[in-house]
Amino acid sequence: MVYGILADVVVVTHAAFVGFVLFGFAAILIGVARDWDWVRNLRFRVAHLIAIGVVCLDALLNFRCPLTTLENRLRERAGQARYPGDFIGYWAHRLIFYSAPRWVFTDLYLGFGALIVLVFWLAPPRRQS
Repeated sequence: MVYGILADVVVVTHAAFVGFVLFGFAAILIGVARDWDWVRNLRFRVAHLIAIGVVCLDALLNFRCPLTTLENRLRERAGQARYPGDFIGYWAHRLIFYSAPRWVFTDLYLGFGALIVLVFWLAPPRRQS
């Protein structure tokens, strides 16, 4: 049971990471347009850039996501199938995993990463004084 709960924590963490990348980018775009200072925060922008950079690097090197690997191992230790069986785990899983050829995801990750780099360059972060 403990391993199943830990697996759910991993998948929720994974969903939060995906949310940070996606919603962080949306916030940056909206914030730049509305002149929100916080979206130009250097730490936030660098963390966001690193987050998508890790995803792109994993895709380019054909690595399996470490969070997915950890979740699967925990589910196996819990005696569960490699997909979540409870409500939160199930919906968090459905939110972030889709079936498509690997190249589709690599292209999407790299394209999204390129957009983030472009916005980083066009609307650079500012050091806080």
